[in-house]
Amino acid sequence: MLPRLLLSLSLVPLSLALPQAHAHAQAAPDGARDLAYSVGASLGERLRQDAPGLQLDALLKGLQEAYRQEPLALSDERIGQLLAQYQAQADKTDKPDEAADTEQALAAERRFMAAERAKAGVREIAEGILVTVLEPGAGAPATADGRMQVQYVGKLPDGSVFDQSTQAQWFRLNSVIEGWRTVLPQMPVGAKWRVVIASAHAYGTDGAGALIPPNTPLTFDIHLLATAP
Repeated sequence: MLPRLLLSLSLVPLSLALPQAHAHAQAAPDGARDLAYSVGASLGERLRQDAPGLQLDALLKGLQEAYRQEPLALSDERIGQLLAQYQAQADKTDKPDEAADTEQALAAERRFMAAERAKAGVREIAEGILVTVLEPGAGAPATADGRMQVQYVGKLPDGSVFDQSTQAQWFRLNSVIEGWRTVLPQMPVGAKWRVVIASAHAYGTDGAGALIPPNTPLTFDIHLLATAP
């Protein structure tokens, strides 16, 4: 059996829009032939975009032999090796863009954190974790193995809300992000703090799905209501 094709190719959907120059080509009356031609045209368009420069005679020979289950000119091992090399080269070509995007995000984070540090009343309780006391508290803070009851609003640097509690929530301190684990043991019950957390203490280079991009600092308004063992 052939190794899994490493290129990002698909025959579905077959309704891939083809160049306008092909739109007026006359279709043969044979429906089966039309379908085969459509599949070939769709695949050809995708190959032109994803793998330009292929030798078409060799491509067609490989396609025919594999489709007909005929003996192949190359071993499965050789085919897998060549496809892996091609994919590695394609990945290497993409990396400069990824590196540029990462550096752009890190530069934006540095600017954001610098602006936050410069605000009145802000103190840095650990590197990359900034706190502004909105309301003081007087009760005991959360312990490392304890629980805490909070209300909170989480925001991205542009001010958009990505998460918030509509009512008080109980958490264990060891179940929250690193930035919270640093802040809560220093926060007395009853206090309300505005906390800015650098990405290294939040979701880091991975982000959190579609909600939080990689290398994104987060801002929280946290109201600590109670603690428990």
